Amino acid sequence: MRRAITGYHTDDVGDPVAELACGHGQHVRHHPPMFSRPWVLTPEGRASMLGVELDCVRCDEELSRRPG
Repeated sequence: MRRAITGYHTDDVGDPVAELACGHGQHVRHHPPMFSRPWVLTPEGRASMLGVELDCVRCDEELSRRPG
């Protein structure tokens, strides 16, 4: 389920986590070649992605567990 990025924080090891509109968080690491997200490296880059939607895996999982 697509959810907008509303902010950011870092986890306990310093990796960036996008805060999503649904209240869940999603890591947005920059580890090329697997994850190329140079925008997470600067405050300006992160700010430029506010409002962009990411797929929230936790929302997808919650939806799949609902009966009916």
